[in-house]
Formats: sequence, structure tokens, C-alpha cells
Amino acid sequence: MQTTTKNIKPLSDYILVKTLTKETTLPSGIVLPDSAQEKSQEAKVIAVGPGKKDDTGKIQPLEVKKNDIILYKKWGGTEVKVENEELLLIREEDVIALIKE
Repeated sequence: MQTTTKNIKPLSDYILVKTLTKETTLPSGIVLPDSAQEKSQEAKVIAVGPGKKDDTGKIQPLEVKKNDIILYKKWGGTEVKVENEELLLIREEDVIALIKE
């Protein structure tokens, strides 16, 4: 069975995200490739876990949901490769903001 984003279900308070990349053009007109840029901290939520259990054992649902655009901590997460795409598994505590459209 091939692993796809459709059959990955994060556990606990983990969130599967796809980092959003933006092409950067310098004032001189030179376009910087992704490999020459600093890692983006903006991502689209692909899937979310059910939430973290509190001290009483009750699951606390996550604030983020699928398709949200988020900002996350610079060094947070675990990189995973699915369908030749680089994705990131991060904890909800690593999310620092929701981006409203």
C-alpha cells in the first residue's frame, strides 16, 4: 500500500502541514530558488489529530482545522516525505498564529 496524505491520520495534538513557499525576487531582478531561501514558517493544514488528553483523560480538541493557514515556530516539527512532497508533522503548541484571509 502506498502512503498518501489521505491515509495519514495524526495522533494526539499533532498536525500534518504543507509548508507554503513563496518565490522571492531580489531588487536586482534575481529570483531566489527555494533551496537558497530561509525555511518558510507559513503552512496549510492537511490533517489534524483528535486532540490532547487533559489531566482527567478528556480529549481537548485542537483549535486548528484542515485547510487553515498557520504560522509555526521556526524549528518545530518532524519532516516526512509523502507522495514526493515534503510535509511536516508539528504539535499544536508549535502553532503561533492562524492567518485569516
